[in-house]
Amino acid sequence: MLVEPPVKGVEVGIIGGSGLYDPEVIEDAKEYKVYTPYGLPSDNLIVGWLAGRKVAFLPRHGRGHKVPPHRINYRANIWALKSVGVKWVIAVSAVGSLREDYRPGDVVFPDQFIDMTKSREYTFFDGPVVAHVSMADPFCPTLRSILARSAESLGVRYHGRGTYVCIEGPRFSTRAESRIWKEVFKADIIGMTLVPEINLAREAGMHYATIALVTDYDVWADHPVTAEEVARVMAENVAKAKKLILDAVPKIPREGEKVGCACEESLKNALV
Repeated sequence: MLVEPPVKGVEVGIIGGSGLYDPEVIEDAKEYKVYTPYGLPSDNLIVGWLAGRKVAFLPRHGRGHKVPPHRINYRANIWALKSVGVKWVIAVSAVGSLREDYRPGDVVFPDQFIDMTKSREYTFFDGPVVAHVSMADPFCPTLRSILARSAESLGVRYHGRGTYVCIEGPRFSTRAESRIWKEVFKADIIGMTLVPEINLAREAGMHYATIALVTDYDVWADHPVTAEEVARVMAENVAKAKKLILDAVPKIPREGEKVGCACEESLKNALV
């Protein structure tokens, strides 16, 4: 039996990645425990107001970074956000760079991904209802454009597109793997949490975009990656992410306003 969600009418969901656990920018914040058919999400939802919009914040790894990327309950996380009304999802993630000009400290709004994960739950449609959802253009173009305009107005160094290769984790790549991602796959950034979060958001008819915060050059650059290095640069990047979110959220279309993309119609021709 499904449990009625504790709150409704939330417009925007913010998924906090490594380093972004505390939604201090949200006003009148209240915490809600949400039960889903897939178990509990990574943490309680924190719901409140940001720049005049009702938002829900969810730390992807839980507060205190207690859940590793391969153990995140992605289905519960997306279901929880959808159940309280969220249609727009801004996801913040730490990533490594696979090219010289995507520097540590830069922000990337990826437009494509390559999935190299191995053992995750990728869909809400495990049967008897089956869906084959198009992922040709996986990120919401409307939301990516809004984020890019905010970065431009704030003077944040950003890249408006990029291919994100998602690996299983929690370990970092070997040098051989890193060279494959860079030289063979021609990917631009690398991380561990995009998939299946983005797949599930598309199945749920949500507008999804990522604020990818570059923390390091992956080991192709002959500079071994350490968790300490990632944490240091990520702390510097979190301030940028908060500014971007504050500036972008008011620009997101409201209910009934023209959107310009078909994210909400993802299941229209997908059900078998």
